[in-house]
Amino acid sequence: MAQTPLTLIGRSSSTFTRVARIFAAELGLVYGFDIVCNLESLNPQDYGGNPALKVPSLRTAQLTWFGALNVCRELVRLAERRLRVVWPEALDDPLLANMQELVLQAMSTEVGLIMSSIAGQPSDTLHRQKMQQSLENTLSWLDAHLRTARAALPPDRDLSYLEVTLFCLVAHLDFRKVLPTAPYAELTAFRDDFAERPSCKGTEYQFDV
Repeated sequence: MAQTPLTLIGRSSSTFTRVARIFAAELGLVYGFDIVCNLESLNPQDYGGNPALKVPSLRTAQLTWFGALNVCRELVRLAERRLRVVWPEALDDPLLANMQELVLQAMSTEVGLIMSSIAGQPSDTLHRQKMQQSLENTLSWLDAHLRTARAALPPDRDLSYLEVTLFCLVAHLDFRKVLPTAPYAELTAFRDDFAERPSCKGTEYQFDV
């Protein structure tokens, strides 16, 4: 069966883009990669048509999908390789559901901190301080509950959206030096272990030239 032409629109330095790239690698999918060169752009077409001005987007032969979760779902549908994927809606245990929610919130909070720094906003504003405290509180909670949460995931899984997003978050915090991750022993041990997957080694963060 001929493979559907795919183009991922994003950045190699983006935590949300890396989620999609890891899924594509795990699924054995080949795709084109259109880099969003200017994150200050207000033109949706620079983001694959996404009116929210965010990455990633996935362009297929038929249409375009916006956002990491949508992109990952479509990649799974298109792939010939069949994987046992645990999606967020399958997390009906409160601990797992809260874990996924907090990971996604932390990813967005980190982006907010980075963008406010790029914009030159003072670090002592209430908004910046609250984002920073929110991120630190969230990481402490995730660190304290990670081992129990992972043990509650289906043991026969090939991939879980929770673990991929968590890995991308922790690795990105180090890459962008938003805050030190060394105090979070469980999170850093998980990051180091998950990083050994070929899909992670082939999608390391870097700044696009």
